[in-house]
Amino acid sequence: MSLLHQIKSPEDLKALGNSELATLATELRQEIIAGVAITGGHLGSNLGVVELTVALHREFSTPKDCIVWDVGHQTYAHKLLTGRQEQFLTLRQEGGLSGFPKRSESRHDAFDTGHSTTSISAALGLAEAARLQGSNNHVVAVIGDGALTGGMAWEAINHAAELNKPLLVVLNDNEMSIAPNVGSIAKYLTTLRTLPFYQRTKKDVQGLLRGIPRFGSLLSSLALRVKSSMKYLLVRGMVFEELGFTYLGPVDGHSISDLRAALRQAKTLETPVLLHCVTKKGKGYLPAEINPEQFHGVPPFDQATGERNGHGAHTTFTELFGENICSLAAADSRIVAITAAMQGGTGLSKFAKTLPRRLYDVGIAEQHAVTFAAGLAAGGIKPVVAVYSSFLQRAYDQLLHDVCLQKLPVVFCLDRAGVVGEDGETHHGIYDLSYLRTLPGMKIFAPVGKDDFGFLLAEALKQPGPVAVRYPRDEARHLGLKPSSLLGQCIGDQEPEVLLVGVGPLLGECLEAAKVLRANGFLVGVYYAPQIWPLPLPLLELVSRTPLVVTVEDNILSGGFGSSLEESLERVGGTGRAKIIRLGYKDGFVAQASRARQLALAGLNAPQIVTLVEMHVN
Repeated sequence: MSLLHQIKSPEDLKALGNSELATLATELRQEIIAGVAITGGHLGSNLGVVELTVALHREFSTPKDCIVWDVGHQTYAHKLLTGRQEQFLTLRQEGGLSGFPKRSESRHDAFDTGHSTTSISAALGLAEAARLQGSNNHVVAVIGDGALTGGMAWEAINHAAELNKPLLVVLNDNEMSIAPNVGSIAKYLTTLRTLPFYQRTKKDVQGLLRGIPRFGSLLSSLALRVKSSMKYLLVRGMVFEELGFTYLGPVDGHSISDLRAALRQAKTLETPVLLHCVTKKGKGYLPAEINPEQFHGVPPFDQATGERNGHGAHTTFTELFGENICSLAAADSRIVAITAAMQGGTGLSKFAKTLPRRLYDVGIAEQHAVTFAAGLAAGGIKPVVAVYSSFLQRAYDQLLHDVCLQKLPVVFCLDRAGVVGEDGETHHGIYDLSYLRTLPGMKIFAPVGKDDFGFLLAEALKQPGPVAVRYPRDEARHLGLKPSSLLGQCIGDQEPEVLLVGVGPLLGECLEAAKVLRANGFLVGVYYAPQIWPLPLPLLELVSRTPLVVTVEDNILSGGFGSSLEESLERVGGTGRAKIIRLGYKDGFVAQASRARQLALAGLNAPQIVTLVEMHVN
């Protein structure tokens, strides 16, 4: 039996020495590679923290001690060490293990995390809660260097220093978040990595001072000044210590003995501590080491070659955006693109190569991205912010105050709108319709696929105010449309007894359902509405005189497209005789499963639409 399979809980690590722990780390890495090859998931980030995870569980005792993982996509080794080995092949599957920490899944998961830069704030709250209740348990936040580009992390660092109580922040420095890190913080950490002699030199100088006769009485008064001078001389200010943290490191993040020694030292200090660990993303699997960005998040793949299974030649909406933004920007020098550390994920890799001076990667800082875009727009530039739908939620205030209040022409391209499948609750983009349409002046476009994506992106860039273009993590298909107007059109019977209105690519499901319904004797119209907010008047007029209307949206029902249709009819006094049935996601959170399964559970496919219509008409 392997050493890993003998580990039933983290307490089993306490009896292991460094050599056995190194063997365990090798087995963990093999288990993660084999498992993710079958289920898909986040690979590179998990391979990079194996030794760190082992060392943390060797020196701390969860759940009494708390470990908060930033983003949480690097917790596979943590899951394997905390009693979830038998369930590991259910990772990211319906009813299986989450790809992120989940308190409802294990008592060893201290905090649910799915978005970046939250760990220090959460850990500080947990530490303070423990102190308020008389506990001296340890709390650790594990944060990547990419996450330090987000302002929330620095807000928490500032507050932790003000409280000046024990808190350990482990900085997992692999020089990447999803893509290579950018900005002054990344450059600063590079400086720290290249000066490992700082700690050794500091100790040597302090030892030399102690040995000088007749100066012992002055040592205590000189120590702080000497230490400060060394910091400025050797590491350009040591920003963490200036902010009130004790800095330890850099430490080799793949040396269990070095990590354990540093963690033991950190536990003895009564102040906030930042332990700087240098790791390699994708460690131990050559394809992931060579292409860490490609192996950040992967579908199932061939473990021997690293080739992705079932990776077809179809075009995704992400790729469609990348092609069209490059074409439009080539024809208009005022167009620029902005990403928050998601260059590849949002389809901007080609843009970065062809127009590098017009691409701005601001790091994991969505709030800054939005206000930066507002400033560009105020200065006469045409900014396009490419962002995942769920990540834009973090910048609602900036959308409202910095963009919409000033009616600035910023285009927001929302990738991963709707459900995203196995990534689950933290990553679904099923709220954007509801919150974006509350913003005065905001227009929302929903392309259905290859037919209209380029047309709508070009139209968005012509608008005098803000526009959001939303599209899913899915294949972009041809539906045979010829878009020429934002008003849209009714396809099929022009005075139908049943009108189906699908948002974005769900229009395809409506068209398929309409074929079946017409064959069964129904008069059916399908309305193509490329602009889904504000709603086009022709749609409202048609709805008001149609007996049965079914709206189909990849969004929550509360405040979504169907809701906006009902509200808009009331405002124009056109409720008429229409009965509106709204299909979408009910209030709550959508559990992880395949995207097709999630759509089916909400009734958002053609067969279920047919059944629904026949039930209500008959």
